[in-house]
Amino acid sequence: MDVTRGGSGLSYTSVMPSIATTHVGSLPRTPQLLAAMAARAPTIDELVRRDVAAVVRKQAELGIDVVSDGELSKPGYATYITERLTGFGGHHRGYSPQDLRDYPEFARNLVETRRIQKPSGGVCCQGAVTVKSTAALEQDLRNFRDAVAAARPHAAFMNAASPGVIAVWQHNEYYKTEDEYLGAVADAMRAEYEAIVEAGFVLQIDCPDLAMARHMNYSKLADDAFVQLVERNVAVLNHAVRNIAADKLRMHVCWGNYEGPHHHDIPLHAILGAVLKAKPRYLLVEAANPRHGHEWAVFESTAVPADKVLVPGVVDSTTNFIEHPELVAQRIARYANIVGAERVMAGTDCGFSTWNDYTTVHPDIVWKKLESLVEGARLASQRL
Repeated sequence: MDVTRGGSGLSYTSVMPSIATTHVGSLPRTPQLLAAMAARAPTIDELVRRDVAAVVRKQAELGIDVVSDGELSKPGYATYITERLTGFGGHHRGYSPQDLRDYPEFARNLVETRRIQKPSGGVCCQGAVTVKSTAALEQDLRNFRDAVAAARPHAAFMNAASPGVIAVWQHNEYYKTEDEYLGAVADAMRAEYEAIVEAGFVLQIDCPDLAMARHMNYSKLADDAFVQLVERNVAVLNHAVRNIAADKLRMHVCWGNYEGPHHHDIPLHAILGAVLKAKPRYLLVEAANPRHGHEWAVFESTAVPADKVLVPGVVDSTTNFIEHPELVAQRIARYANIVGAERVMAGTDCGFSTWNDYTTVHPDIVWKKLESLVEGARLASQRL
């Protein structure tokens, strides 16, 4: 797999192994950075810059082929946008996942042991959504560009929230319809999407709205009605990235990055047809955890477009088990045997630090899991 990076000072060509490795994006923050974020300390920019350089270097040294900045500067993968866009304020109660409502004692234990964020709600959309400031984005791009130039990985991607997931976490109280709200968010986020690609990075759009929202915001909907919303959100996303080439786009779909029953998760087969209509070439899906590990078989009966690359999660992001490299290799082979090794990349189920104030997997173990990911991909490359 040849990858040429260009723009904004990045210019090199690397040849990746037949099964390249990557992950979903967020990585553990250092205790110093977490403390600075909580205190809003004036040293936070310096700490973020230092830690981004370190986390990119560590990924490259470990053998991760397509690296991220770890989303270290963001308090949350979908709530960071309130610092960058206008129109947000107030508070709404939010939604609890339906599976956790079925087991309230377990849910309380998750909160008490800081394995899940307390469902305390968030801000609302209370005004017109437009770009407020690009300063934070520009700083993220500078930090990442410098870190990549120093570490020289094969390739690099940066995350951004999808219009749909922004609407999931920031409840609409301003626009007359949800469609109008999504359109405004898409127009506002387009500048961020295009800036990431113009800086020389692959853009990853995080889209839990296409799966997780089913058992959160829309738990009372029938599956077919929810699939109609997925179709709508995909169309909005495609409109927002209309100026970006498909091979510069990744899309992550997940059912919620928490250790829960997940017995209300909508099946992959129900949404896959709509998801495959999205423009991004690279599709990242959960494929390691016990609720979705079997769904590799769905792709056997699905006509996956020839321009799509599957990036299954072959290590779980909610358990401290360190997957054996042989298991990782077996999981990769299932997908390679369906669409071909040249159309498979090895990834993770979700990010390892989705929110800055809690973690499910201990930071030390995160890196051992990624090490196993690399070793498993190496084994799979040799065999395939």
